[in-house]
Amino acid sequence: MRHDYAPRPAHIRWLLDSDPGLRWQVMRDLTDAPPAAIAAERSRIATEGWGAELLARQSPRGHWPGGQWDLVTLWSLIVLKDLGLDPASKQARTMINRIDRHLVFKPLNNRPYLSGETEPCINGRILAIGACFKQPNDALARQLLAEQLPDGGWNCKAPQSSRSSFHTTICVLEDLLEYERAGRKSAVLTRARKRAENYLLSRRLFRSLSTGDIVNKRWLRFTYPTHWHYDVLRALDYFRNAGAKPDPRMQEAIQIVLQRRHQNGRWPLNLLHPEYIPLQMETKVASASRWNTLRALRVLRWYTTSTYTL
Repeated sequence: MRHDYAPRPAHIRWLLDSDPGLRWQVMRDLTDAPPAAIAAERSRIATEGWGAELLARQSPRGHWPGGQWDLVTLWSLIVLKDLGLDPASKQARTMINRIDRHLVFKPLNNRPYLSGETEPCINGRILAIGACFKQPNDALARQLLAEQLPDGGWNCKAPQSSRSSFHTTICVLEDLLEYERAGRKSAVLTRARKRAENYLLSRRLFRSLSTGDIVNKRWLRFTYPTHWHYDVLRALDYFRNAGAKPDPRMQEAIQIVLQRRHQNGRWPLNLLHPEYIPLQMETKVASASRWNTLRALRVLRWYTTSTYTL
């Protein structure tokens, strides 16, 4: 592997010439800016750019319009979390309190939205939203842990299917990590995450365990928002965020990330998923993507500066 992943100053300037939700992450993950400067930049998300725009489109009744209310709301909340909206900001408190007061799943006996529904891919996302913006939902976490399949992952089609899904597994993994960081770290939770991580690693993040074939070539193409969809950059960014040590079984996926880089040192937007949120960020497929470039660069930085020897 070549070790020329490090961004040039021009790349950093391009990344910083963006939305506050991206800028603070560039400062934290690529430039090692002082904590006070990072916090100041992050505080702007609630009042400027994509974060403020998405917050402004929330209904007073708590949901976001434009489609199936519960899913549009969920995808919008995940984007706000990924942007880094400060949970302590008054805008975030208003946003989550509207949801807590008004949103319920009527077919589930008016179950509160933040208590989750039936599918683990959705419940994992809701677990993370509650842990980030409200409070950790221990009952929902226990439900997810009880639904872990023997091979280590999760599947929204279980129990009809006894095999895990890459899509469902990455959703639950990311969100158990958020729950853990909200003060719920435990040996049981760590073991569950490690089993699920091994599910992905044993398949080299994109291959069939039985045949070694690529499960889905779309997983080798990158986008944001990912919504419920799996891809190898999303998986690698999870391992980076979890503070995992690089593993030799990741190396092929890392090579794919490098191969996706254009000659100008930027990563393109390879595709867009059909799920809707009432906000446009990067929409031109094949054009340079700041989201993909940020995530790829921080994954490569983590992978090549850790104790694992390439």
